[in-house]
Amino acid sequence: MFKVNLNCDLGESFGAYTIGLDSEVIPLISSANIACGYHAGDPCVMRKTVELCKSNSVSIGAHPGFPDLMGFGRRNINASSREVEDYVTYQIGALDAFCRSNGARLTHVKPHGALYNMAGKDEKLAKAIVSAVYNYDKSIVLLALSGSKMIEQAELAGLKAAREVFADRAYESDGSLVARTKPGAMITNEDEAVSRVVKMITQGKVTAIDSSEIDIQADSVCVHGDGAKALEFVQKLNNAFKENNIEVVPIPELFD
Repeated sequence: MFKVNLNCDLGESFGAYTIGLDSEVIPLISSANIACGYHAGDPCVMRKTVELCKSNSVSIGAHPGFPDLMGFGRRNINASSREVEDYVTYQIGALDAFCRSNGARLTHVKPHGALYNMAGKDEKLAKAIVSAVYNYDKSIVLLALSGSKMIEQAELAGLKAAREVFADRAYESDGSLVARTKPGAMITNEDEAVSRVVKMITQGKVTAIDSSEIDIQADSVCVHGDGAKALEFVQKLNNAFKENNIEVVPIPELFD
C-alpha cells in the first residue's frame, strides 16, 4: 500500500473577510497549513482554525509567508536571509502559541507563496527557512516542493522533510511550478488533476508543461480549499486514493 499526506492551505480569512471553505474542507484532509498573519489570517482566525484541526484529528502546520497582506504573499520581496529566518521564526512561534494553548501540537512548517517559490530555487533562502525551523524545534517537519532547494537543505541539516506535489498546478521540466502568470499554469480539469496525482504517487512521474516526463517524489499532495469546486475535488481525490490502494495519513505518520 502507498502512503500519502493530503494537505491544504487554510486559515486565510482576515478580519471581516472570509476566504476558503475551512470548516468543510478540514474533515476531508489529513494536514492543514495555517496562515500566520503575514500574508493572511489573524489571531482569531488562527485560533479557530487550530480548534477545527484538533477536533478533526488533522495535523497542524504553520504557513509562513512574506509580510504582504495586500499582495497575499505572492509578490517577490528582496529580503535578506537573516530577515527571512526572522520572519519564519516569528510566524512559527505565533501559531505554536495557539497550538499550545489549545492542547494541540505543531507538526510541520510549509512556506507560502512567493517565499515558497523563491526558496525552492534559492539556496540561501532555503537555508534560512531550514535554520528557522531547526533552531525552533528540530522535531518539526518541513513541507516543501519535491526536488527543491528546501528539501535539499533540510536533508543536509538533518531536518525531516516531506516532499510536496500539487494537484492543480503544472510543472516545468526542471520540476518547479509553472508561474501563475503563464498560460496553462493551473490544471482546471478535475479528472486530469486526479489522474496526475495518482501517477505521481504510484509511479513517481509527472508530465511537464512541455510534454516531457519528469521524476517526482510525492509524500504530500496539496489541494486548494478556496475554489468553487474545492469540496468536490477533495472528495474525488479521496475516492481515487481508495481505488488505488493509497492510504491518507497525517504528516507525522509519513515518518513512522
